[in-house]
Amino acid sequence: MASTDERGLLLGDAARAIGVSPDTLRRWEREGKLTTRRDAANRRRVAPEDVERLAGHPSRHSAGDRLSARNRFPGVVRSVQVDGVMALVEIEAGPHLVTAAVTRDAVEELGLAPGMSATATVKATSVMVEGGRDA
Repeated sequence: MASTDERGLLLGDAARAIGVSPDTLRRWEREGKLTTRRDAANRRRVAPEDVERLAGHPSRHSAGDRLSARNRFPGVVRSVQVDGVMALVEIEAGPHLVTAAVTRDAVEELGLAPGMSATATVKATSVMVEGGRDA
């Protein structure tokens, strides 16, 4: 575990967390990309927020007040197909198309229609991943 206190991570620990060398962090400090603070032992410390920013790993988004699911895909409803008591709703979320099977009542209560904004929220106990295919 990295050494931390209220002033942040030691320079070497911050470098490891970001995936660069301590020399790179010193150079970034000289270039103004990073600000460090000195502790009582005159060691450089990096704020956790700066480590997170430089590591390129954004902080987790909030699950919100009402749902425990974190996988949310905001987008635009592209189609709504109602058949009996069920419906298929397609949401274009960035480059992805998410299809949800919902009840007819849900479509009516939410007023879902093509062109409106909507968010697909996914919570699953099983997620399957397919590897990339070689050319």
